[in-house]
Amino acid sequence: MRLHIGSGPIAIEGWTNVDLVAYPGVDVVLDVREPWPFADAELIFAEHFIEHLTLAQGVAFLRECRRVLREDGTLRLSTPNLDWVWLTHYKPPSELTLDEQLIGCLEINRAFHGWGHQFLYNFRTLELALRASGFAHVAPREYGESEIAPLRNLERHERHRDLPHTIP
Repeated sequence: MRLHIGSGPIAIEGWTNVDLVAYPGVDVVLDVREPWPFADAELIFAEHFIEHLTLAQGVAFLRECRRVLREDGTLRLSTPNLDWVWLTHYKPPSELTLDEQLIGCLEINRAFHGWGHQFLYNFRTLELALRASGFAHVAPREYGESEIAPLRNLERHERHRDLPHTIP
């Protein structure tokens, strides 16, 4: 079993596409904040999903992923990178004019909440959350790249050229 969690209207053929909304192509309508009816999954993929959960919900989500994956199963997450937001939006307030401070405040809030985001991760925070959820091996991969063929080139969200804006 291959689970595509938070698929939205972008279904992946050959995967079980799971979402809270019954979009066309969704195979299972499920609130993944509740226990899942799956077991022994080979692969789980979630792109731009975990950031829509609070930190506590995100850790619970990761624990549920670990529970339903078989022993040698793999989870691939792609999520906005807090470090990218920080580096592209933040400067110390002392370096900003009063107008820039206002604009910066609005931009940061838009980056965090404008798309329904609840919690943004950087790699270190995501790594610790994964380890706390029972994942023994955590390794970053480039956008679309994986040693596991079915996990290659799954991402559909935009890429930012000069900085990694996602944690694949």
